[in-house]
Amino acid sequence: MPAWAYGFAAVGVALIVVPPLALLFRSPWDTFVNQVTSPSSLDALRLSLITAAISTVICLVVGVPMAVIFARHDGLLVRVLRALVLLPLVLPPVVGGLALLYTFGRLGIVGEHLHDAGIDIAFTTAAVVLAQTFVALPFLVISVEGAVRVVGTRYEEVAATLGAGPTRTLWRVTLPLVAPSLLAGLVLAFARALGEFGATITFAGNAPGVTQTAPLAIYVSSVNDPQAAIPLSLILVVISLVVVVGVHSRRRRTGGAL
Repeated sequence: MPAWAYGFAAVGVALIVVPPLALLFRSPWDTFVNQVTSPSSLDALRLSLITAAISTVICLVVGVPMAVIFARHDGLLVRVLRALVLLPLVLPPVVGGLALLYTFGRLGIVGEHLHDAGIDIAFTTAAVVLAQTFVALPFLVISVEGAVRVVGTRYEEVAATLGAGPTRTLWRVTLPLVAPSLLAGLVLAFARALGEFGATITFAGNAPGVTQTAPLAIYVSSVNDPQAAIPLSLILVVISLVVVVGVHSRRRRTGGAL
C-alpha cells in the first residue's frame, strides 16, 4: 500500500472513532448509573430492544424470499421492484415516516379502512415496529441478495437433479451457503432498527412507554440538557459495538472453517 493511503485511512478512522470516545470522556460518571437506570431510560431501552427484535424477525421472514427472488431473476419488473425496496437506504427517514403515516394513518390509503375496522396503527407500538422494519429491511435484502448471486446456482441445480424440491433446496442448500451474509444482514437490520429516529417520531410519535424508543429519549434529553443524554447514548454505543464485533468474529470463524 502507498504511504498516502494510510494517511487517508487514519483520517477516516479518526472521523468514526473520535466522536464515541468524546461521549466517553464527557459522560457524567457520578450520575451515570442513576440516569441509565431511571424508569424513563429503562422503559425506552426496553421498548427499543423489543421492537428492534420484532422488526428484525419480520425482516428475516419477508426479506430472505425477496433477496433470493431478486438474485435469481433479472427482468425489468424485478429491477424496478428492487430499486423501490432499496429506496429507504437513501430516503430521508422523516420522508419515510410521512409515507407510512399517509399509508397506515387514520386518513391513509390503507389506514382509513383499518380504522373503519377498529384497527389504528399510527402512534402505537405497532407503528414503531413498522417504521423500524421500513428502514431496516433493505439492509437485510442487499446483504443476502449479494451472497446469493455470488454462490450461483450450481449447488441448487445439483440438489434439483437429486430430487430435492424448491423449498428443500432453499432450506438445505441456499440458506446454509449464505449463512454468514444472512447473519450480517440480520445484525445490520437490528442495529438500524435500534437506532431509528426520524420515521419513528413522524409515524409513531414520542409517547413514553408506548412509542418513545431510546433514540427519542436521547433526543428529548439533549434538548434540555445535552450532557444528560450521554449515558443512554453510551449504552446504545456499547450494544451496537458488541453486536458488530460478535457477528464479525463469527463470520471470520465461519469463513475459516469453509
